Amino acid sequence: MELLVKISDGIDAALGRIARVAAWAGVALILVTVFDVVTRRFLVLGSTKLQELEWHLHVVLFVFLLGYAYLKDSHVRIDLVRERLSDRTQWWIELAGCLFFLIPYCVLVVWLGIDFAYRSFAIDEVSASATGLSHRWIIKACLPLGFLLLGLSGLTVALRKLAELFGPEELRRRVRGIEEEEALHLDKVSIPADGGADGGGTAKPRS
Repeated sequence: MELLVKISDGIDAALGRIARVAAWAGVALILVTVFDVVTRRFLVLGSTKLQELEWHLHVVLFVFLLGYAYLKDSHVRIDLVRERLSDRTQWWIELAGCLFFLIPYCVLVVWLGIDFAYRSFAIDEVSASATGLSHRWIIKACLPLGFLLLGLSGLTVALRKLAELFGPEELRRRVRGIEEEEALHLDKVSIPADGGADGGGTAKPRS
């Protein structure tokens, strides 16, 4: 069980580094969008390349941060029944969701996405617009890469749930500490529901 937690920690660290780099796509997206709007409005210049670059950057921002968002439990949850269950039952639900839904789905998207990107590369696909961007395969290759990262996030969560379900008490506390630290981080960066300045209530860790 100790090995499982070490593997999950390693994947967590790697995904964090990738997410920090990919997050800069958000800055690039803002700059490109502002430049496009200003030149289009005041200089009467329109650029199909800029418009396509905007949604390319949007894709990069989404797919490379999707897995990190799931790992940090910052995705949208609608828990009507689950929160009323015991911690152990919740761990089983999370584990089953990773093993039978999330990871298989990611494997399928990666498998099909590789062929999707390869066919685009083989024909040297370009934009449908005559003045659009070339090398369309680059952005299409982001799809399987992004879902690979999401699948690794699901694997990390599954390993942690296994440790919590079957590991010794000391290991459970260690995993719980990791999840509580992530929850506290989310609580600090989230907007409080009551509009206060103290960061709101304490976020609940993934369980």
